[in-house]
Amino acid sequence: MATPSKEMTEKLTWRRFEDGDYEWGDLTDKIFQAGWTHKCPTYIHKTPPCQGSCPSGEDIRGWLAIVRGIEQPPQDVSWEEYAFRRSTDANPFPSQMGRVCPAPCQDGCNRNEVEDYVGINAVEQFIGDNAVAKGYKFDNSAPLSGKKIAIIGGGPAGMAAAYQLRRKGHGSTIFESNAELGGMMRYGIPGYRTPRTFLDAECQRIVDMGGIDVRANTQVGKDISVAELEKDYDAVLWAIGCQTGRGLPVPGWEGTKNCVSGVAFLKAFNEGRLQVTAQKVVCVGGGDTSIDVVSVARRLGHISKINPSERPEEVVHGYVAHDTATAAAREGAEVTLTSLFPKAEMTAAEHEVHDALTEGVTILDGVMPVEVILDANGRATGLKIADCKLDGGRPIPIEGTERVLEADLVVSAIGQGGILEGLEAFDNGRGLINADKFYQVPGKTGHFVCGDIIRPHLLTTAIGQASVAADSIDHYLRAEEMGRRPKVDVHHFNLLSKLHEAGLDPEEFDAKTRQADYEHSLRGTSEENFAVHNYEDRSNAEIIPSTELFLGHFAYTPRLKRDEKVPSSEEVLGHFEERMIGLSAEQAREEADRCMSCGMCFECDNCVIYCPQDAVYRVPKKQQTLGRYVATDYAKCIGCHICSDVCPTGYIKMGLGE
Repeated sequence: MATPSKEMTEKLTWRRFEDGDYEWGDLTDKIFQAGWTHKCPTYIHKTPPCQGSCPSGEDIRGWLAIVRGIEQPPQDVSWEEYAFRRSTDANPFPSQMGRVCPAPCQDGCNRNEVEDYVGINAVEQFIGDNAVAKGYKFDNSAPLSGKKIAIIGGGPAGMAAAYQLRRKGHGSTIFESNAELGGMMRYGIPGYRTPRTFLDAECQRIVDMGGIDVRANTQVGKDISVAELEKDYDAVLWAIGCQTGRGLPVPGWEGTKNCVSGVAFLKAFNEGRLQVTAQKVVCVGGGDTSIDVVSVARRLGHISKINPSERPEEVVHGYVAHDTATAAAREGAEVTLTSLFPKAEMTAAEHEVHDALTEGVTILDGVMPVEVILDANGRATGLKIADCKLDGGRPIPIEGTERVLEADLVVSAIGQGGILEGLEAFDNGRGLINADKFYQVPGKTGHFVCGDIIRPHLLTTAIGQASVAADSIDHYLRAEEMGRRPKVDVHHFNLLSKLHEAGLDPEEFDAKTRQADYEHSLRGTSEENFAVHNYEDRSNAEIIPSTELFLGHFAYTPRLKRDEKVPSSEEVLGHFEERMIGLSAEQAREEADRCMSCGMCFECDNCVIYCPQDAVYRVPKKQQTLGRYVATDYAKCIGCHICSDVCPTGYIKMGLGE
């Protein structure tokens, strides 16, 4: 979690020594032993915790380094486009994710140990919005293999898979049950959070790669059979998401018309069918979906005198649609959100909870639903709740705390499930589809799966799974064994690729020639250029913690926050403008500059300046690139480890020797 605001404004949070801590812990540390040690600096690349925390596996440190100007783009490529290329290596939706991702990367950011996390989301939004404004396209130079994959679902998982497969040279057909692409980004999140201009552009950019066909309004299992897919396609990827909501497991819910799921409520709104809601809305949840429900309900308001056939539940169930003129008579709605957990422990993003409160939503935390109260006509008039305590994750009502919340509409946002009609052979008994570690469907050769239909989670999780599934499909189509996935399974910086980009490839190594040449044995030296010397890549296996950094290098620098237009409770009715105001290019660079570049050199020169033997030196400019900025003359190095001590990023380790 981020450091409390009060502490951030008063003092730095990191100190090398505590008060009174002035004695060395080990007597041997007092003795200068450089005369005999063989330990010398090695440059170790590790994965930063932001990337290790990102379900999409983005090279976050990499694109932040580009934005801040440390990693230079190739000739004739702007830094803005280069950052876009790097960020979309893992995630083709930077504009959307920069807005709505709850950002586990920011929770993992080592900068939290100094004062506050780097605003990764804000910089990513800039990259995505700028790419749309500049009209950047994806590379589609990989020749098509002639193989064709059926992708069932055009949401974030299905679209990301189509993108990654096309980059590998495989075409696909996306079967989408709705009229438009986008999945939950379009039908599950309101447009003031995912502006449709940017969503449409990011979806279209994938289709524009070519070799990707779209069949909208087509439900597999109903409009087309699995057998037909297996006949016409080389592989099938199930990315159908979870488009049904779980009802409340309490008496009175089942069959009550004005009790609806959060998923259905939001879809009706996002399709433009739902123009007003009820006077008193109670939503049960605590996650992002429930926050969207209550925020939308506050914006929609209600109409005092409404035809019973046009009540909101009739629209949600798909029987009718509101005319846009209906909105003219809107009045405010009383909206309440209930949660099992305290506000601080709700799964919804903290700023979303804060915004809902600002907009006039009442949040009752630490309570559980007990019963839906029905009138003589079987219509819900209220929701009985009780304070609760959690026992092993299970809520237990506290006797004597029951009370009734009046409600004209009760919404359940406690979980989702898949629609598997006609696909019963894939149902694991829980309304989901099983997957192995390579995202293959067990027992179904040629079938793969990714996204919420495995287990409902984050949009970024679905995108990350799609990337792995695309790798697995590629191996399958090539009749190759599935390779072992790395321990830290993300998109990593690759030094060899960077050297190639800069025209600094190592020389080709020919063992036969070298063996025959008397002057050159097979054993290399530091003068040889057939290998990258004193560099070790541990990024596939290790995430660098804050304890390996020299945090004292970093001065207190407050996070540059995006501005938000959050309407007050008086202004919220009919307010559908975007809340998030993106950073400018200058602001994005300023915020990116707070990145501590954990596990990778960011060219601060500390090691060069503080080396007492002048053993550490800058690589000649013509040979420099990211990750090869400094080197060591081991004939001069005495192993004093000062360079390692003063390295802010933990990039230098004392190795090479005993």
